[in-house]
Amino acid sequence: MKNIFSKLASGLRIPGLWLAAWASTAAYAAKDLPGGPSLWELNLQPAVTSIAEEQRWLHDGLMIVCAVVFVGVFGVMFYSIWKHRKSVGHKAASFHESVTVEMAWTIIPFVILILVALPATKVIVAEKDTTNADLTVKATGYQWKWGYDYLNGEGEGIGFLSTLNPTHREMSSNGAKGVIPDNYLLDVDNPLVVPVDKKIRIITTANDVIHSFSVPAFGIKQDAIPGFVRDTWFRANKVGTYYGECTELCGKEHAYMPIQVKVVSAQDYSKWVDGEKKKMAAAADDPNKVWTLADLVSRGEKVYTANCAACHQANGKGAGPIKPLDGSPVVLDADKNAQIKTVLEGRLNGAMPSWKALSDTDIAAVITYTKNHWSNKTGQVVQPTDVKADRS
Repeated sequence: MKNIFSKLASGLRIPGLWLAAWASTAAYAAKDLPGGPSLWELNLQPAVTSIAEEQRWLHDGLMIVCAVVFVGVFGVMFYSIWKHRKSVGHKAASFHESVTVEMAWTIIPFVILILVALPATKVIVAEKDTTNADLTVKATGYQWKWGYDYLNGEGEGIGFLSTLNPTHREMSSNGAKGVIPDNYLLDVDNPLVVPVDKKIRIITTANDVIHSFSVPAFGIKQDAIPGFVRDTWFRANKVGTYYGECTELCGKEHAYMPIQVKVVSAQDYSKWVDGEKKKMAAAADDPNKVWTLADLVSRGEKVYTANCAACHQANGKGAGPIKPLDGSPVVLDADKNAQIKTVLEGRLNGAMPSWKALSDTDIAAVITYTKNHWSNKTGQVVQPTDVKADRS
């Protein structure tokens, strides 16, 4: 113990060391994230929807009511204890009940509850009014990403997967060293894009386990449950980028399942829709096309990096309970249907999720890539028609 104190004292005598340590920490200090969390955040995030505004008002109002009740009840209690203490000569009264007091402590809380329930009910009813939406988007939770499908309104037919920015996942795997971006673990490759001042209905469901779609700035949080459909809505009144996360513990990669929503002007949204439809048309594959090995491997590498590398690692060696793909018997098996079935259905009760959301071509490409990369040199080719046959 004496050695510890002497070391601390010597450190205090060298303020330069403490200053340098503080400076190195401050260099990587996080900042407030517009549309997301803030440093030392003690209250709700700034609201950009009417529902979130009402929730904030209700929250602050209830805090005031609770504070007044707390001060009133404990104030009377402490005053009574102090004023009528035995040391100043007071003696305890002897009585059984007081109808007046019992009426008071029944009626007053009842009135308070009614006054609280009225605005709370108004907010809850408004939260569930998903009628007359300008745009309907289905948000499907996967382990561990979100799939968005535009069902009604401008942009109908657009669909894509939204995954954590792979550089952030790699940064996390390396211990989050160096310069950390403000939107660390919240940035995605394909954000949800919606127009400002339009009512957006979000239909939630899930492919594997229970997830939860939550964006604090919008005041929305809706569970996504396999086999069920739930819905919520928001109308953002300010252009910007807003962040949320899956708020239901859904497995080991739960921390890497962010939500990013870009709210843009009506003109910019129309441009985005036009661009997405052109990209979809250009990327549409002939289901009967026969691909070459080189083309499948090239495309499969991109699919692997975006969807598989987070678990199986870029070198295919896996990590911990995640099985390696380099040298895997399933990958090297001459029966390619075994690996196709694994990718389509997942394994070990969701430890490896199902990848049915990927297109037949993407699945064929990524399987061909794994069969012909690292030390795997099988020369085997999986065509989209093979995946289509197994899927059906």
